[in-house]
Amino acid sequence: MIDPMAAANLYRLAFGFIPAQMIHAAARLRLPDLLAEQPLTTEELAERTGTRAPALRRLLRGLATLGVVEQRGEDGFRLAPAGEPLRSDVPGSVRPMLMPYFSEAVWASWGRFTECLRTGRPSVESVTGGSVFDLFAADPELGAEFHAAMAVSGGAEAQALARSYDFADVKTVVDVGGGNGALLAGVLGHHPQLRGVLVDTPVGVAGAPTTLAAAGVADRCELVAQDFLAAVPEGGDRYVIKSVLHDWDDERCVAILRNCRRVMADTARVLIVEVVAPPVADTTTDPFLTVSDLNLMVLTHGRERTEREFTELLDAAGLELTEIGAPLGFSGYRVIEARPTAGPAR
Repeated sequence: MIDPMAAANLYRLAFGFIPAQMIHAAARLRLPDLLAEQPLTTEELAERTGTRAPALRRLLRGLATLGVVEQRGEDGFRLAPAGEPLRSDVPGSVRPMLMPYFSEAVWASWGRFTECLRTGRPSVESVTGGSVFDLFAADPELGAEFHAAMAVSGGAEAQALARSYDFADVKTVVDVGGGNGALLAGVLGHHPQLRGVLVDTPVGVAGAPTTLAAAGVADRCELVAQDFLAAVPEGGDRYVIKSVLHDWDDERCVAILRNCRRVMADTARVLIVEVVAPPVADTTTDPFLTVSDLNLMVLTHGRERTEREFTELLDAAGLELTEIGAPLGFSGYRVIEARPTAGPAR
C-alpha cells in the first residue's frame, strides 16, 4: 500500500514550480522593496506595480502561506523577515541570482527537460536556436542580469577564498572568466600585496571598472578583454577559474586548462573554484549540487564533476591535482589546486 506521507511529499516536490514562480513574480515586481517600509493594501501595491488588484491579492495571500509576506487584516500586507533577502537594496540580496533563471527562455528550456535526456544536448538550443551565451549576448537586459547573478556568486565566495587560501608568497593572480571582478576584488582587498589580472569577454568585463573602483583595488588590477578559450595572459602566480569549467564540455575544459598550463611557471598554480560532486549521491547530498548540475544540463554542455573527473581533466592538460580545500561557505564550492606536471606544456 502507498504511504500517504510519501505521496504527499512527492506532490510537494512535483508542484514546487508553483512557489518558485510565486517568489520570482514577487521579486520581479519588487514587492519586497515596496513592503519594506510600511504595510500596504492590495490596491496600493497594484497601482505601484501595474498589476490587477484581484490577481495580485491572490499572489500575496499565497506568499503569506510561504512566509514571504504577512497578511494584516483582510487586505493589508507587510514584508516578513523571511522575505528580506528578496529586497534589491540590502547586502546579500538573493534577487540578482533569481532573475536570469526565471526568464522566459530559461523557463521554456526547463519545460523541455525530457528532451535533454533523449538528445544529450541542452534544451535551450532548441528553444532559442543557439547557446545560452548567445541568448545572454543577444538580450542586453538578460545578459546584465546574468552577470549580476555571477557577481553575487563571486562576492559570496571571495572573502572565504581570501581567508582560507595562503596567498602570502603570491604576487599576481589571474582571474580567468571572472566577469565583473567581484571575486578578484575581494581577494585583492584582503591581500594588499597582490596584483590582479581579470580576463573575460568584452561583455563579461564591462562592469569590472565600477566593481574594482568601489573595492578600492582598480589601481592594482589589469583588465584583459579576451576569449579565454583561445588564450590567457601570462605572468600569473595563481590562475583562478571559478564557476567556469562547469559550463563547458570536457574538450573545452581541457582547452582552458591547457591555455593556463602553457603560460605557467613551474611554481605557479591553478585554483579551480567549483563544487566537487560525490561519487555516490543519496539523501545526504547537498540539493544545491543536484539543482546546479541539472540546470547546467538544460542550459550548457557542462556539468558538476567528481574529484576523479577533475583529475582526468587536469591530467589531460598537463596538470596535477595537489589539494582540494574545505567548502567555502554555504554554496559548497571548494578550491581545487593543481600544479604543472614535469615536462613541457602540451
